[in-house]
Amino acid sequence: MNLYEVASKVDARILTPTLDLSREVYCAYGADLLSDVLAFTRPHTLLLTGLFNLQVVRTAEVAELAGIIVVRGKTVDQSLLDLACASRIPILQTKLTMFESCGRLYQVGMLPCSKDVECVNNVCHPM
Repeated sequence: MNLYEVASKVDARILTPTLDLSREVYCAYGADLLSDVLAFTRPHTLLLTGLFNLQVVRTAEVAELAGIIVVRGKTVDQSLLDLACASRIPILQTKLTMFESCGRLYQVGMLPCSKDVECVNNVCHPM
């Protein structure tokens, strides 16, 4: 599923329209604790979070995430969007809660990042 498809599933606004949203997303992870993001995600993961600050963008960059969805309609400062664009991390925003956003993505086949999901050559499937 690419980021355009993800945006439609969670009624998201695209806050970084100049970035490539055709990139594929292989699994998703919902968290507000950035140490968990670093510990449990893998490249091409989509992060759903209620946080949006400098550390979220830097964490996404280090973890090679596919993009970030900011949930609960949180406001995102332009300076952080500029950093996200410079780091090539697409940002989407939804008014949905994290619970509902994750549920909608799971319902359409998005897999979670977990020990029970194996990713080989960027294709994830349950073990």
